Amino acid sequence: MGDEVAGTGFTREDRQRYREKVRQNLDVFERMLRTHAFPAEKRLTGMEIELNLVDAQMQPAMKNASILEAIADPDYQTELGQYNIELNVPPRALPGDAPRQLEEDLRASLNEAERRAREHDVRICAIGILPTLMPEHFDADWMSANNRYLALNESIVNARGEDIFIDIQGMTGERLATYADTIAPESACTSVQLHLQVEPMQFADYWNAAQAVAGLQLAMGANSPYFYGRRLWAETRVELFAQATDTRAVELKNQGVRPRVWFGERWITSIFDLFEENVRYFPALLPECSEEDPVAVLDEGGAPALQELRLHNGTIYRWNRPIYDVVDGQPHLRVENRVLPAGPSIVDTLANSAFYFGLMDRLTADERPVWTRMSFAAAYANFTECARRGIEAEVYWPGYGTVTAVELVQRHLVPLAYDGLAHRGVAHDVAARYLGIIEERCRREVNGASWQIACVEELERKGADRRTALAGMLERYLEHMGDNAPVHTW
Repeated sequence: MGDEVAGTGFTREDRQRYREKVRQNLDVFERMLRTHAFPAEKRLTGMEIELNLVDAQMQPAMKNASILEAIADPDYQTELGQYNIELNVPPRALPGDAPRQLEEDLRASLNEAERRAREHDVRICAIGILPTLMPEHFDADWMSANNRYLALNESIVNARGEDIFIDIQGMTGERLATYADTIAPESACTSVQLHLQVEPMQFADYWNAAQAVAGLQLAMGANSPYFYGRRLWAETRVELFAQATDTRAVELKNQGVRPRVWFGERWITSIFDLFEENVRYFPALLPECSEEDPVAVLDEGGAPALQELRLHNGTIYRWNRPIYDVVDGQPHLRVENRVLPAGPSIVDTLANSAFYFGLMDRLTADERPVWTRMSFAAAYANFTECARRGIEAEVYWPGYGTVTAVELVQRHLVPLAYDGLAHRGVAHDVAARYLGIIEERCRREVNGASWQIACVEELERKGADRRTALAGMLERYLEHMGDNAPVHTW
């Protein structure tokens, strides 16, 4: 969710000053892109994992403050809902056996966090949407004690001017149609965010490549088929997140006003394109200004924080988001990939990451990049199709036409990912461990979503009602997750 804010109420003067400051930030950022160095020699990668808390009955546990106190690790932080926490993974390079070491570090960290949570009768679950979450769980106090969340909730609801309508039609006829008077449903959407540090001249290629493969990431990694007890999309989180944070009334949608959760509308030529779109199209949700004079900082040879530009960017939820940040006085740029749901296991998470990072390396090195041979509309159609159907999706790809996602990944994308990881210095046995999991998902046509659906259907055939089946499935899910077994073996 980004940086904290001091207040929750904003005046007209606040909004006017903020708009002026954001535009000044944008001018300074454009100047920096022409004149400033953005170190990216180490090609660092980073990761954030959003997690759910559940009780012994597999219901959401609204206890994140006490659980974070028990875990006592600064890498774990609060998230929007009191049943959510987030694990921030320090950035690192990929060569050698670094991914395998990351897997071991993550397992050790989560195992210790789980041990401490269990002392409070709470379990930690990595899953795209907690399947046992129901409307009544939001009747009481559900939001984390954080000014940013409160201010964001008020800004979104006030901007919309009416309750938020959630309307999702499932692939088998089940439908969810409900109203919410807060952004509570957004808290259900828990994801893994992958960060890749790049240089300014490389950014457009990496962002375009990430957009091109976003659908395939969902096909392989979908893990959110249930919400409020209904079976909806394979990756329901995509549509739920879009609707739960939508500031547009129906009339504004009909006028073509752009949504805050946005795939985009074109291939780009510079990172500046994305920040300029942010300023042009989106009104502020959190118009809080800092005291920084970015022009003076830049003129003195420093790297301005550009706090207003960054805060504004943090309230526009692109599936591949541009990031400007300053660390130890040095500015840098990142592509933040927000496509993947959390889970199912840590080894699955590393497999999804290896697939993405390997593809980024090779697709950006192609003499005829895929985005020059494919319309942006086709990339968006792939994204929506894969969110709906997951492992069963069909997609369009240049040179292949319309093809099943599993065939495209097996025949073309996995070999590219192997080459990309090798180029980045990842040991072959390490690459094989993770990309082999992607290959097996394709061969067996199993990912987190398909496993959840099959398990629930089996329990229902044995006589369980839907809520009981969801709780039973989640209990089995946690057992497999704790064993760190890849989902295709469950």
